[in-house]
Amino acid sequence: MKFALVLCLAVIADEIFGDPARFPHPVRMIGRVINFWHRIIFSDTESFFDGLAVSLLTIFTAGLFAGLTAVLVDGNVIFQVYALYSAIAWRDLKDETAPVFFALVKKDFDSARKYLSFVVGRDTENLDETEIARAVIETVAENSVDGVISVMFFAAIGYAVSPVWGMPVIVWAFKAASTLDSMIGYESFGRYGTASARIDDVMNFLTARIGGLMIVLTGGNFREALRVFASDRTKHKSPNSAHPESAFAGVLGLRLGGGAFYGGKFEARPFLNEAGNDPVTADIVRAWKVLDVSCFAFTGILVILSCLS
Repeated sequence: MKFALVLCLAVIADEIFGDPARFPHPVRMIGRVINFWHRIIFSDTESFFDGLAVSLLTIFTAGLFAGLTAVLVDGNVIFQVYALYSAIAWRDLKDETAPVFFALVKKDFDSARKYLSFVVGRDTENLDETEIARAVIETVAENSVDGVISVMFFAAIGYAVSPVWGMPVIVWAFKAASTLDSMIGYESFGRYGTASARIDDVMNFLTARIGGLMIVLTGGNFREALRVFASDRTKHKSPNSAHPESAFAGVLGLRLGGGAFYGGKFEARPFLNEAGNDPVTADIVRAWKVLDVSCFAFTGILVILSCLS
């Protein structure tokens, strides 16, 4: 029952406060930890073992700090709520993509491209309205898993391990892996970034599939969503990304995916739901609604399971 309370309060806090720009945030602390270990260990972009060492030490440091703090406060509910609230990126996902949407509404494409560059890895300089909207929706779809569903899933697993320290340790070990992937997991880091990218893939492997199914089951347009999810969920070089993206494509009736430029080089990728419509600005709001419904549904399932256990 306590986990259900912690989860509900964390979700409410996220909806009310989001991620305050000037408030100390654990993710920023993880970024400093990554930089600390990077400065000590890094020798070459082609050193896989340097990257593995940085990844494992960062994950260990984040988990250890979270665990020691949890033990120190003896599993205090306020701490538990903060530990989970600050890990969830539900509202933040919408807040970070909202400036792109509002710039598109004003037909201010230069601003839309600039704001988009803050949240995606692809080159944005020459994107048109459809390509910008597609990039936003793909970002919402992919991060519905690693920013929300995975966090809640690992929180539940952690609380089952230990009501005192399990949830903060496992959640922030996961967030460390996710932050590592964002900071050093890109291909521009060569083999050095491979370990962080693969660790993130492993940790999101199950939840990407759970998230895709949640989106299919709750997003509407069930038959089409299921068809697209079944046929297109593996059409990505990542083992996980196409699961939520194909589900969003099917629910929204949109054509997502396709190639994009990264670091000036074009990377060809297959389309998801190739027969769908090309996205327009208004589809971003529809994507936010799919995010909300699927994540609320997953929250409800975890609350029910917690109360029954």
